Amino acid sequence: MAAFVLQVLGCEVAALNTVQFSNHTGYRQFKGTRASADEIRDIYEGLKQSNLTDFDVMLSGYAPSAEAVEAVGSIARDLRFKSSMKPGSFFWVLDPVMGDQGKLYVNEDVVPVYKKLLREADLIVPNQFEVEVLSGVKITSLSTLKEAIVKLHQQHRIPHIIVTSVSFDESKELCVVGSTRRTDCTPRFFCINVPRIDCFFSGTGDMFAALTVVRLREAVSRTKISDTQELSSVSSWVSPDDVNALDLPLAKAAVKVLASMHTILEKTKRARDEALASHEGGAPDIEGSSEKSMYLRQTKAAEVRLVRNLDDLRHPVVQYKAEALWDPTEPFNADS
Repeated sequence: MAAFVLQVLGCEVAALNTVQFSNHTGYRQFKGTRASADEIRDIYEGLKQSNLTDFDVMLSGYAPSAEAVEAVGSIARDLRFKSSMKPGSFFWVLDPVMGDQGKLYVNEDVVPVYKKLLREADLIVPNQFEVEVLSGVKITSLSTLKEAIVKLHQQHRIPHIIVTSVSFDESKELCVVGSTRRTDCTPRFFCINVPRIDCFFSGTGDMFAALTVVRLREAVSRTKISDTQELSSVSSWVSPDDVNALDLPLAKAAVKVLASMHTILEKTKRARDEALASHEGGAPDIEGSSEKSMYLRQTKAAEVRLVRNLDDLRHPVVQYKAEALWDPTEPFNADS
């Protein structure tokens, strides 16, 4: 899904698949293969030998083993070295795909490898559970989430962080919380709240990460830090310390990302409900009414309707705005 989103929005993409599966794992059954670390390195070496590695952004997601994660990290390290004489010319978005809903779906030896790579990434886009794993902070409230983000900024010096799909208790809303650090690693928090959609979707993390690449590049390209310097020429695209949370390119990007996503997922939910209702009124399933066949039918019906809603990807209509969150390192302001 990530490659498709990037291409639709005008990016030239070289996709290096870490798995080749018949379908996404939300179906709970699939056939296919996982790429080894050697295969990942070999494909990258093939790109290098033909001078096809002039990338300005790298987006990495699921890797099937600790060795594969290390191979992905070595690629990012090589691309970073190539751009070292030109600050801002390479940017790594790391989605540390490890698990969700309180459970790991990778081997435990993957976790320390990701922790070692955090310092080398420009932006990470973990979900709530993955932030807990990376920071060691149990997230039970907005306060503990902010504590986890501060810890990641300070311990790993990560420039930008966005935490996706944050929810507490039985809230009817989901929130996305982000921050771009200052030079002293203090945070600049923002939050965007959106209504929860009562449906399980697969692939939304890929969609979020890909949209973030496009919208962040877009926001950065429109930002000058002086009359003679653009933000895109600054290492990791970090805004000057006097830029407040809501004026950060990361916050502006996240607003547009969620505008596209929420609209498309709402339309997907309506299409899913219509498909399931139509099936219920039609011929009986050839496999009967078993729990498994019902689950497979529901999962297929909930496939994200990207192709049918390209206009919502390209021209999002913003409904939900970012709000600044109080920074505990600053004096309290009742209006913040």
